[in-house]
Amino acid sequence: MVKPVIAIVGRPNVGKSTIFNRIVGERISIVEDIPGVTRDRIYSSGEWLTHDFNIIDTGGIDIGEEPFLEQIRQQAEVAMDEADVIIFLTNGKEGVTAADEEVAKILYRTKKPVVLGVNKIDNPEMRDQIYDFYALGFGEPIPISGSHGLGIGDLLDEAAKHFPKLDQTEYDEDVIKFSLIGRPNVGKSSLVNAILGEERVIVSNIAGTTRDAIDSPYTYDEQRYVIIDTAGIRKKGKVYETTEKYSVLRALRAIERSDVVLVVINAEEGIIEQDKKIAGYAHEAGRAVVIVVNKWDAVEKDEKTMKEFEQKIRDHFLFLDYAPIVFLSAKTKKRVHTLLPMINLASENHSMRVETSVLNDIIMDAVAMNPTPTDKGKRLKIYYATQVSVKPPTFVIFVNEPELLHFSYERFLENRIRDAFGFEGTPIKIFARERK
Repeated sequence: MVKPVIAIVGRPNVGKSTIFNRIVGERISIVEDIPGVTRDRIYSSGEWLTHDFNIIDTGGIDIGEEPFLEQIRQQAEVAMDEADVIIFLTNGKEGVTAADEEVAKILYRTKKPVVLGVNKIDNPEMRDQIYDFYALGFGEPIPISGSHGLGIGDLLDEAAKHFPKLDQTEYDEDVIKFSLIGRPNVGKSSLVNAILGEERVIVSNIAGTTRDAIDSPYTYDEQRYVIIDTAGIRKKGKVYETTEKYSVLRALRAIERSDVVLVVINAEEGIIEQDKKIAGYAHEAGRAVVIVVNKWDAVEKDEKTMKEFEQKIRDHFLFLDYAPIVFLSAKTKKRVHTLLPMINLASENHSMRVETSVLNDIIMDAVAMNPTPTDKGKRLKIYYATQVSVKPPTFVIFVNEPELLHFSYERFLENRIRDAFGFEGTPIKIFARERK
């Protein structure tokens, strides 16, 4: 299910990023030690009670030396376009300011639910300071303290009341859903057209679960697909033109609904940091991934060019070492025929199940080849392993003490599993559990 989106909006220095970090918690402060995944986020996931959601920190928007009001307008533009619910954050210690009133005027026009939070109410004696904020016209102000973590639950309770009921378009199990992600101008729209064989991105408009992604059903060689298209929907406006971070906002919604994600790179421009950021989201979401190098026709080539470019990709995308790479040209349609077989392979591996007995034979052989590590005189003991889910394939290894399974040995076991079963195109997850 696609998650609702919350945006935190407000003038500078009201604590937007502090509240953002409080809400997302460990997801932002403790990040997997995966080389190549950039750590700066303005968009993350959170959960509250039974609700999962995505959240935008507009305080993390880097918009340069612009006048204050223009910054707020740009932040509000993002919130209006992307959010289902807006948290309007103010500073209780400073009271209602003229800047708060300007933000309020902008938010009146959003037609989105707005929840008013009054930050820096650090103790009960300060609660009387919230009453002036009724004048902003957004109902009851909610007192919170980002520094102490007070009132965050009340804020999220109120936000959750406004989450939309999103309809989910259901497809049969054998339908492969894939999306194309990448920064602007890598040729996503052209590639969708080349796959569909149509001179338009949309073949048949089926209402998806998001405001922007549109599903295009497609059948080839008796295999049914749905292309979840985010290409060509980047909105005009200064904030979208001055930062490429917003390609991430759109891509995440498509990633959530996909089985396979195509990470599209522009061969003419090479690899930039934003490519890694977007690919990192697909990896962390546990989706199958195929790396697509588009505009290959525009590159001067010799017999070494493709191999050298592939090595650059491997060096930059260390965390996607399992992803196959396809070189093609959407414009000339050269090598486009090689893409669907890779999508099929990645999807099949994403759903692969391994027999427990065979899995344990592989694990025991791996331990015999490379004995388990020790720490402070204690040796890791592996009792048995089992696969607990697919999409992505997820394994639980039962051990004597989970903390003894170091990252390096876990990586070794993952490599042995991949050697035995392939799993090309899909991440796999391994968890250690203490045997009771």
